[in-house]
Amino acid sequence: MQYKPFLAAFVAVLVMYLADTISPQDERGTEQQRRESHRAKRAIAPPQPAPFTTLTPAPVTVAEVNTTANGTNGTALNLTTSTTPLPKSTEPSPEGDLPKKGAAEEEHSSSLTIFFVLLIVAISILLTHMLIQTKFYYLPESIAIVLVGALIGLILKLFHFGNWKNEEAFSPTIFFIVLLPPIIFESGYNLHKGNFFQNIGSILVFAVFGTAISAVIVGGGIYLLGQADVAFKLDIIESFAFGSLISAVDPVATLAIFHALDVDPILYMLVFGESVLNDAVSIVLTTTIVEFAAPGTVVTSGAAAFFQAVGRFCLMFFASSAIGVACGLVSAMLLKFVDLHKTPSLEFGMMFIFSYLPYGLAEGIHLSGIMAILFCGIVMSHYTHNNLSAVTQITVQQTFRTIAFIAETCVFAYLGLAIFSFKVNVKPAFVIWSIVLILVGRAFNIFPLSFLVNFFREHKITRKMQFIMWFSGLRGAIAFALSLHLDFEGEKRYVLVTTTLIIVLFTIMFLGGATMPLMKVSCYSSRDMGVVEVACMLLIT
Repeated sequence: MQYKPFLAAFVAVLVMYLADTISPQDERGTEQQRRESHRAKRAIAPPQPAPFTTLTPAPVTVAEVNTTANGTNGTALNLTTSTTPLPKSTEPSPEGDLPKKGAAEEEHSSSLTIFFVLLIVAISILLTHMLIQTKFYYLPESIAIVLVGALIGLILKLFHFGNWKNEEAFSPTIFFIVLLPPIIFESGYNLHKGNFFQNIGSILVFAVFGTAISAVIVGGGIYLLGQADVAFKLDIIESFAFGSLISAVDPVATLAIFHALDVDPILYMLVFGESVLNDAVSIVLTTTIVEFAAPGTVVTSGAAAFFQAVGRFCLMFFASSAIGVACGLVSAMLLKFVDLHKTPSLEFGMMFIFSYLPYGLAEGIHLSGIMAILFCGIVMSHYTHNNLSAVTQITVQQTFRTIAFIAETCVFAYLGLAIFSFKVNVKPAFVIWSIVLILVGRAFNIFPLSFLVNFFREHKITRKMQFIMWFSGLRGAIAFALSLHLDFEGEKRYVLVTTTLIIVLFTIMFLGGATMPLMKVSCYSSRDMGVVEVACMLLIT
């Protein structure tokens, strides 16, 4: 008897539930009948003309065409269809959350792209192994991979093995988001932190002031030569935008060349540090100059533009560095107080997540992901690495080194493929004068600034080091990706992209290829500090 109240309550709830589930169906049925009768009345009765019918003509439907061909009744129905706009349904489309049509074909195309990339990487690995075994050091791995990419692109273009345009195209988005982060993080993780921070003052001078000097010389020279009808004519905004993006010394190309030889640590640190930090300067300069060309932008004075660019760079530098340091410290504290040593897979997963986290955050809020992930790698190698288990320490180093190698291989292979992947518009005079101005701008960057910073340095930058720094100012995929982002009109965009690609290939293949024999001849390595003076003096003269 004590369960009767509960039973009665259960029955009452069940009755209420059934009443709620049945009555809405009846209401929905009556509402549907009411709508059908309303449509029937509208089909019989002539409608009222809708206002502003001349401004909103309705498209001709199949039913409209058929009834129009039948006579006057069709004409009346034609007026009804054209003057009475159908109410738009507010209910979501049943296909709104479904994949678009052709998604299966897109998946097949993406799979073919992955196969294409992996095949090139496999060929490049075999080629690198062959170069190491034969000890042919005068052909750097990066140049060999560029040649492989160019050869594959040429074969696909000559023999027409299907449509490979999507696979050959160099995507700046893939480069900045997928390929560049592991390369920079691995270099920061294995960086000699003492040499880097001992030379941070000189690195900042070369990266900031040197890049600005080079951009002004190249941009101003291109503009003046165009006004004199000596080279392809660009306006002042386009000239300085090109000068800013082509002044970016690429860390990927520099690392690939300098890793192949045991370079003096100070020389390596100066060139590498400049190449990493000056990318942020080049991106800021290019973005600021392009913004001045926007229709709604009002430039009050040159000084205002200068201080705006300086403020943006300072914000980008310090904020990006802070993001990288903060992520590195958080990862160190997390892996110190959370015991993941017994599950190395989880430990490595957490390490892998924090290695990419600062890059995504910095790029998402329009800062420099390169600097963020570089400082994160430095902090994680100093603090987080000691909190890992022995198995994870080895796994992290080998995995990041492998991923960085694959990313570098993809970058250089795509630079070779890019030669045949888009419409090339070569202006010989413009290309030649651009290369000359780049070398001149690099010289005005390195030699005067080295003379100034030597007053404050304990270990002086020698003449031979200055010459190698000038000679090894390689342009790479960052400059090419920035040129693809330029939104100039007509022929100018193709000319700038083509010229940038030619300059990138010239600096990597000729300057990069000659850097290694130059250092071999001059014996400028950490194994042998007895440098031969004659070789560099002959090259300088």
